[in-house]
Amino acid sequence: LGILGENLAVDALRARGYSILARRPRSRYGEIDIIAGRGQLVVFVEVKLRTTGLFGEAFEAIPRWKQRRIITVALDYLSRHHLLDRPVRFDVAAVNERAGALTVEIIEDAFTEDG
Repeated sequence: LGILGENLAVDALRARGYSILARRPRSRYGEIDIIAGRGQLVVFVEVKLRTTGLFGEAFEAIPRWKQRRIITVALDYLSRHHLLDRPVRFDVAAVNERAGALTVEIIEDAFTEDG
């Protein structure tokens, strides 16, 4: 299901005019699901998929410790690709099952480096 959720998120991002810069890039600090870009903007996207509402919505599943890890991986990526001067945003692609269909909601600025 994770790959399906990522594929749906990629499709939703492309439909909004983003290019996909990387999928699941890894570093010694961890992994980011999707890195997208539009113009100078670099967007780090965490994909969360939920098939039931028992544990809350997909976007609620990113605790502060995970946000910090994503930010650390993002900084490493920006540094290695000489993109530290670019504007950055952290989004969540919330993939939820509703009435048997999967829907994707892109939540822009889901979290920031400052918390």
